[in-house]
Amino acid sequence: MPIAKHNRPPLAEVYRRLYGAWGPQGWWPGRTATEMVVGAVLTQNCAWSNVEKAISRLKAARALSLRRLYDASPDELHEWLRPAGYYRVKARRVRALAALVVESYGGRLSLLLREEPERLRAILLGVHGIGPETADSILLYAAGAPYFVVDAYTRRILTRHGWLREPASYDEVADLFHDALPRQAPLYNEFHALLVRLGKDHCRTRPRCEGCPLNSMLPPGGPLG
Repeated sequence: MPIAKHNRPPLAEVYRRLYGAWGPQGWWPGRTATEMVVGAVLTQNCAWSNVEKAISRLKAARALSLRRLYDASPDELHEWLRPAGYYRVKARRVRALAALVVESYGGRLSLLLREEPERLRAILLGVHGIGPETADSILLYAAGAPYFVVDAYTRRILTRHGWLREPASYDEVADLFHDALPRQAPLYNEFHALLVRLGKDHCRTRPRCEGCPLNSMLPPGGPLG
């Protein structure tokens, strides 16, 4: 098994330490549901700062609506989404998501987001280019459903502390959080934001352990991996 039952990560303690050190992050990836949904697709293999540039282009073109994205030409989509990188691939994914909302929900994103969470997740995973991380980002941030978002920072942090053995599937890692913590969307939002900060400030490709709130939780000999 990739995750040993006797070595479950002490996630409640991890959260307590990070929150105690840094407090609430106030991190919401977007101001509207549409912005969050489009951002979730664009942020694949891309820094959020570049996603924001693409979102700004969409706003300037008055194109930040799924109906407008559905009606846009490929050339328009490429131009708007260029700052997010891999813009041809991401244009197809954004267009596929827009097509779902327009063709199946009359262009009303709110109707899609009102689907029962497990059904909504299955629907999203059926859209071209949407994997578990993107689907769970939409569920958590746009639909307010308690699904923990597992990103590269999360895997790196868990692995370096000896709490995760690769290979582990996305859902196996997510279930560590679902099993250890109350199923509460605000808690998952805050915890994810804190892990992102930890990954950026300390648990980088080359770790900077000095001053890290989790330093004393490392295994003997220092970080793994």
